[in-house]
Amino acid sequence: MGPTLLLTGRPGIGKTTIIKAVVQALGDRAGGFYTEEIRGPGGRKGFRLITLDGEETILAHVRLKGGGRPRVGRYGVDVAALDRVGVAAIERALADREVIIVDEIGKMELFSGNFKEAVMRAVLSPRPLVATIMAKKNAWADALKMMPGITLWEVTRENRDALPDQVLSWLRERLG
Repeated sequence: MGPTLLLTGRPGIGKTTIIKAVVQALGDRAGGFYTEEIRGPGGRKGFRLITLDGEETILAHVRLKGGGRPRVGRYGVDVAALDRVGVAAIERALADREVIIVDEIGKMELFSGNFKEAVMRAVLSPRPLVATIMAKKNAWADALKMMPGITLWEVTRENRDALPDQVLSWLRERLG
């Protein structure tokens, strides 16, 4: 089992901003994905998944309806897109990158059994994993947070600006 750092905190606190800063500093040493809001008239319309090697897909959107898609609030979740793009990005990172990035392990992503399996392969691999994880109660996410060897940091308004450098220091100690 390799080192795993999980960043948690309330929605909108800056977890993805931290991940993007870490990814920028690591360059092509990292693989995986991050998520971004899709904004439009009237506010947030959904979420886009972007791999570190340039693929994009819509993870969830207010217009995704029917087809047996799970819903989180007003968003339909495209589990097949997550599996096709996000899970594949984790697998590629496991094969040929030094660091695995997963933003995020949240309610939408946890609808996918393939995603949960890929996250566990990343946790159990020798490669460092840096991921964001939901703060709300969830049996699977809570069990992951409690696994031996997992480091869990809470992102707050007070510490978020310093965390990119702290994450990079944490990684440097583990990469040698």
